[in-house]
Amino acid sequence: MRVYFVGAHSTGKTTLARYVSRKYGVARITEMARAVLSEMESTFNAVRADIDLVDTYQREVFQRQVTAEKGDFPKGFVSDRAFDNLAYAAEHSRCLADLVDSEMFREYVEWVRGGTVFFVRPHKDLINEDGIRETPVWDGMVRIDGMVKLLLELNRVDYVPIESALMQQRCHVVDQTLAVYKAPPPPKITYSSCR
Repeated sequence: MRVYFVGAHSTGKTTLARYVSRKYGVARITEMARAVLSEMESTFNAVRADIDLVDTYQREVFQRQVTAEKGDFPKGFVSDRAFDNLAYAAEHSRCLADLVDSEMFREYVEWVRGGTVFFVRPHKDLINEDGIRETPVWDGMVRIDGMVKLLLELNRVDYVPIESALMQQRCHVVDQTLAVYKAPPPPKITYSSCR
């Protein structure tokens, strides 16, 4: 089982990833952006003020996501990102074209297609300042949401949208989708068995 929650910041992806990790007993891969930023001993605003540094940052975040998923996960994993950090690369850097034109990106898209992808849409009721991340701004969330949708569509990645702000409904969508993917395939019906 490989499960992805993709979308803009402050949409509840991490909360849903924690839910899937606990309920289905799979490892959780955490977002790489904050770890990379911490290692750079910088802030979002400082990185984004230096175009060369932001290119380096976005490349490293994407590379770390790809590498993390190649770890040993016997029961699978859940991640609160996939290639959606590239929406931020489009917004803040100049390296998007190089990243999406790479062999690593093409292989990674194929890998993600083999998982279950939930596209978590922004909702004004969920905007929350947590003191850790960049302060959410609605217009910015909507721009990133649109870019994530564009990346999913252009790369033909099937996804299940999650649009409700209610956690109960979100979990229901996740559980129903994962039940379908976990169900055994229906028996094959051949012509001879139809007689």
